[in-house]
Amino acid sequence: MSLFPGFDVVDVTVGGTTIHGRVGGSGPPLLLLHGIPETHLMWRHLAPELAEQWTVVATDLRSYGGSGPGTGDDHSMRALAAEQLAVMRALGHDRFAVAGHDRGARCAYRMALDHPDHVGRLAVLDVVPTAEAFARAGREFALGYWVWSFLAAPAPVPEQLVLGAPRTLVDHMLDSWSDDPAAFPPWVRERYTATFRDPARVHAICEQYRAATEIDVAHDEADRGAHRLRCPVLALWSATGALNRWYDPLDVWREWGDDVRGGPVDAGHFLAEEAPDAVGKALREFLA
Repeated sequence: MSLFPGFDVVDVTVGGTTIHGRVGGSGPPLLLLHGIPETHLMWRHLAPELAEQWTVVATDLRSYGGSGPGTGDDHSMRALAAEQLAVMRALGHDRFAVAGHDRGARCAYRMALDHPDHVGRLAVLDVVPTAEAFARAGREFALGYWVWSFLAAPAPVPEQLVLGAPRTLVDHMLDSWSDDPAAFPPWVRERYTATFRDPARVHAICEQYRAATEIDVAHDEADRGAHRLRCPVLALWSATGALNRWYDPLDVWREWGDDVRGGPVDAGHFLAEEAPDAVGKALREFLA
């Protein structure tokens, strides 16, 4: 049985790499972006339903899943967002909605800030802006988000450690960040782990985390107070996770945009896989 019935597989060459994904449905275009350690497979419960009303494009970010690791030195979210915009334009979509989770949400909000004429609506799942996360970081952040610091450590230490035990890292993220580890059956875990067995992909992912600590923060700080999210924003987050304990996510996002709505979802970090019905309902209402 197909996980994405009626969807076509696409591979689009942009910016020195190839972005892999699936396209299905009809109606206004909607781009779906995944987080770590996932691929576009994370949208398997939602994409077919959303495709009943929208043209859904679900892609793998650079270096994840079927997308290439790239050949350049720019691993910022600005660069990743430009790639995803180029994919959408290559598919014939000049203006579209975008929903992202985790790393995909960081790519999505950067796209909306950098290319406001192309993003009509923005949904961000279980994140606050990168600069906000680092500016508010303390003991709890250091211990709870140690994966950020670990993957951003100087090469080649994290690369070699990840390659030595890729399944250990993937299982840690899926099990400790979720409320329902059973949401990730063995075959899904194996798909996600495949990314972390490839040295080039692991290095590119670490470079993205290194860029987050400096380049992405600098881009956010340059925009703070100078550029705002012009499109409507839907923010969803885990009711049991760190964002709900550490921040008021709506207040944070309202510092970046004028039209912000949303709320907590009764699930762990992986909202779309742990609570697809609740996330699907929120997305449909927001996009409509």
